[in-house]
Amino acid sequence: MDDEIKSLEAKLAEAIAERDRLKDENSKLQNELAPRTKFSNRTTVKQIRERKDEGVGLINNEVTVSGWIKTARIQAKVSFVELNDGSSQLNLQIIIDPKTPGFDSLKASASTGASFWAKGKIVASPGKNQKVEMQATEVEVLGTVTEEYPLAKAHLQLDFLRTKAHFRARTNTIGGVARVRNALAFATHRFFQERGMLYFHAPLITASDCEGAGEMFQVTTLLLHAKKTAEIAQEKTGEISYEKDFFGKPAFLTVSGQLNGEMYASSLASIYTFGPTFRAEDSHTSRHLAEFWMIEPEVAFADLEDNMQLAESYLKYCVKFALENVPEDMKFFDKMTKEKGLIQRLQQVVDSTFKRVSYTEAIEILLKEIEKGHKFENKVEWGVDLNSEHEKYLTEVVFGQPLIVYNYPKDIKAFYMRQNEDGKTVAAMDVLVPRVGEIIGGSQREERYDVLVKRLTELGMELSAYQYYLDLRRHGSVVHSGFGLGFERLVMFVTGIESIRDAIPFPRYPKHAEF
Repeated sequence: MDDEIKSLEAKLAEAIAERDRLKDENSKLQNELAPRTKFSNRTTVKQIRERKDEGVGLINNEVTVSGWIKTARIQAKVSFVELNDGSSQLNLQIIIDPKTPGFDSLKASASTGASFWAKGKIVASPGKNQKVEMQATEVEVLGTVTEEYPLAKAHLQLDFLRTKAHFRARTNTIGGVARVRNALAFATHRFFQERGMLYFHAPLITASDCEGAGEMFQVTTLLLHAKKTAEIAQEKTGEISYEKDFFGKPAFLTVSGQLNGEMYASSLASIYTFGPTFRAEDSHTSRHLAEFWMIEPEVAFADLEDNMQLAESYLKYCVKFALENVPEDMKFFDKMTKEKGLIQRLQQVVDSTFKRVSYTEAIEILLKEIEKGHKFENKVEWGVDLNSEHEKYLTEVVFGQPLIVYNYPKDIKAFYMRQNEDGKTVAAMDVLVPRVGEIIGGSQREERYDVLVKRLTELGMELSAYQYYLDLRRHGSVVHSGFGLGFERLVMFVTGIESIRDAIPFPRYPKHAEF
């Protein structure tokens, strides 16, 4: 009897296990056919429209979608809503019968920008640019808009959208920039992590000027309690006393995390930073921001050649990742950019081996072009920094591909760059790309204590402020290299966006700190 009971119990357990297995398989199948976002009971437009089969495999599946109305056509027999939820450049067309529950609310407030919810089945679409659409069985307008909604009109200019930055991500252009920016950020972390490099958080507040340019935002609490400038503590000389300031000395928002990155690279060998940096440069150009993001790897036991290879590999990786992972956005930017052929240009970056020339060679090439009759607005001679027009000319006209220029004159580069044996140049390199010019700047760092001290002294920089930096050269110094990439310039390069103010969600520049 006991054996029979045990046998029945075993069979029951097997039956229950089989039932659970079938339930799991069914659940996985349903999720595969009509996936839902985690933590939200809905299916995204991307999960429907950006499948390899463009949604055909979801036909006859019931889904729930939510987003914002792009356009709505309310008609007597059948109505149409174009829905976008931010997940894709593509919209989902929803077909709504007048008898559909919730239609009355749609009829009363179907305006561009209204938030909208719909439930229904995916069906084949007769439309030219889509293979599927949704036949709604229930709809609801979640949030209406007023007549003051600023994005009601089509074809709004980007400079106008900057004044409405809290809404501009709903547009095709800025929404696309946001998704490409996200893809490039993800690619950045993945690239360095796959190569065993550690993500390092550099401080945002610093007492040193990495670039030595002096264009820094000061951080102080002296003004908090002073109603007049005369109330700020002063020395007998009339200079400001920082003894009562929060840090007890002048402090600033960082222009670079490089110096701190070098400290950790001297212990952990390979690190990278990815964070905001600040520069108080009174520039109103389309290429400069007061707040921007920088990617700065630092690698110990690596020389200039290693550094150039790292920079080239990283840039190719990011471009390829964007082309493969946000294809609909890239197609959109390929069509909208003034200079046609964006995707082709980016694919060339991925497929080509970057040309390398020394700074001296680059100057010689430009001088020969001048002899042939070409005119540059900016002076070309050995010892001057390459201007954007020179960089673009080299990459677009002379070589027709990305270019790495190395071994720059020491007098136009920062103190920390390693001096070459000729005494005139440093082991610096810039990666130049068509249309943008310089996108990466880096160098082999000066690892020799005596040489670094001499260079700091030549530039009139206080040795005491860089004592920690010098200590790295006194205790276990190694050859090391790194570079910096302005993330917004990478976004500009990949999207073709012309102004850097549209490559970041909320741009900060002179006289502009809204939102």
